[in-house]
Amino acid sequence: MTSSKTSLRGMALLNDGESNHGTGFTQDQRRELGLEGLLPPQVETLDRQVERSLRHVEVKPDDLERYIYLNSLVDQNETLFYKVLRSDPARFVPIIYAPTLARACKLFSHIYRRPRGMYITLEMRGRIKEVLRNWPVADVRTICVTTGGRILGLGDIGVNGMGIPIGKLQLYTVCGSVPPRSLLPIQLDIGTTNAALRADPLYLGLRREPPPLAELDEFVEEFVDAVQDVFPGCCLHFEDWKGTDALRYLAKYRDRVLSYNDDIQGTGAVTLAGLFTAMKIKEEKLSDQRYLFLGAGSSGLGTADILVSAMKLEGLSEEEACERITLMDVDGLLESSRTDLLPEHKRFAHPAKPTKDLLATIQRVRPTVLLGVSTCGGAFNETIIREMAKLNEKPIIFSLSLPQTNAECTAEQAYQWSDGRALFAGGIQFPNVEMDGRTFYPGQANNFYIFPGLALAVYATRPKLITDELIIETARALADQVNVVTRERGRLFPPQSEIIDVSMTSAIRLADFIFEKGMAQVERPADIRAWIEGLAYDPKY
Repeated sequence: MTSSKTSLRGMALLNDGESNHGTGFTQDQRRELGLEGLLPPQVETLDRQVERSLRHVEVKPDDLERYIYLNSLVDQNETLFYKVLRSDPARFVPIIYAPTLARACKLFSHIYRRPRGMYITLEMRGRIKEVLRNWPVADVRTICVTTGGRILGLGDIGVNGMGIPIGKLQLYTVCGSVPPRSLLPIQLDIGTTNAALRADPLYLGLRREPPPLAELDEFVEEFVDAVQDVFPGCCLHFEDWKGTDALRYLAKYRDRVLSYNDDIQGTGAVTLAGLFTAMKIKEEKLSDQRYLFLGAGSSGLGTADILVSAMKLEGLSEEEACERITLMDVDGLLESSRTDLLPEHKRFAHPAKPTKDLLATIQRVRPTVLLGVSTCGGAFNETIIREMAKLNEKPIIFSLSLPQTNAECTAEQAYQWSDGRALFAGGIQFPNVEMDGRTFYPGQANNFYIFPGLALAVYATRPKLITDELIIETARALADQVNVVTRERGRLFPPQSEIIDVSMTSAIRLADFIFEKGMAQVERPADIRAWIEGLAYDPKY
């Protein structure tokens, strides 16, 4: 760093996390930037600073304290923060994201230190464009935005949900090498239905109920339009909105602005990737399967929708694809006599007798794939798993609900009750299972396998829209990175330790796909790999 690269000097520079190198400033830099006497005399390499930070992490009593420490570190020295996390992503992703982030969000107002991102409230209506211009970076490429309406199985936690867009965008950089300066987390504070939070004296959000639907739609419309004006070409990543809102806004904006919903499309893509891998193991096709979902919220519907699109690419009609998918929700089977279904549900509501009995539905439908997105912990009990194993030589069991207490079954239960024949993935990373002299390696259908690589490709190519075809390609790009040895071990996803390379490989493939489809708004480079690698963020001084 030289004085030409920053206008900051002295303590102002040391207090700027984006520019600060701490003890990494050289002696010449210290003289030039007014830092002499403000730092200990030893000049340290970035690797030495990482070593010290790792020691700090080690002595923390639990992962919540590690989360708090790491998010203080990013405020002090952003480069060091990302260097630490990228040194071992498999270790640190569960700390800065799920499952630790669920605890952090629950306590967000209590552990708050300093602002990150922006808070756009209902009280700013009519002025959102003006408020967005307060952000100091003009070239924002991605905004991750939430209302906090449905956070990691915690329900509506209002402004406490801000931990999610912060964490998601950190994973863009940790896993996907997206430059952090291009990313902006935003909380749309519309109030909260959570009365306990509204009564908490430390709660940082608006102490009111969310507005009526028409008023909310008007607010979101103003926000989306303001983003297009202030940050042209910015991708809107919708995250953890209430299920009905998530579905409505995805339908409204997906063909209008560069946007996607990670809970719907990201979950669908990573689930689809696991199914692609399972199909390679079984030597079958997606269109050969029968799918039963427990859970018909935004995640379940998003996965069902992307499955329909994928099966259509295998030659089925939309009607034929929908017939292979059965959904159940808290009120029972989605069947054609129900009058409480959303429009998005109706194409999966087949003629059948009303029932809330999961076992009876399995016996009638005879699914080859059982997917849990219900947040109903333990719903896949021994009877359910054994019935799936009775019907299938290799039953596919995906228990995707978060956190672990909401998981429909554990990996150990799926393997034990299927006599080791299940092809299993969880929403969390379950430990390996030892059984009858064999080791089983459960996969984690975590969206971080999808959105960082997609984000880097979108950052680079700047497409106008994110299409279903592109989402399906993200799933294929991931599944194709699960090698034969990994599949033989029963893993449906690559090892988490390889996530940086996996995301880069996906980004290069997706960028090529975007160019091939004529979706990019930049000129195609001669060497896509070299171009993407040149744009990627690398934490160094």
